[in-house]
Amino acid sequence: MTELLERAFTEVSKLPEKEQDAMAALVLEELSSEKRWDAAFAASGQQLSAMARAALREFEAGETRSMDMDRDFPHQ
Repeated sequence: MTELLERAFTEVSKLPEKEQDAMAALVLEELSSEKRWDAAFAASGQQLSAMARAALREFEAGETRSMDMDRDFPHQ
């Protein structure tokens, strides 16, 4: 365990039980979320590669335009 993680656990252990459980739930949810993102990216590699090839073909064919921040993202 890293020193920083150990410090965090020490501080959390000083909290009331209900707050400790809330912190634990946050950490577990974050870990679960990271696993879902990893799985989603791993499963989408071929699709992302195909999209990148299509974008490159469009660029090479002159079918794209440079991004203009004022035009593409007008101030609100």
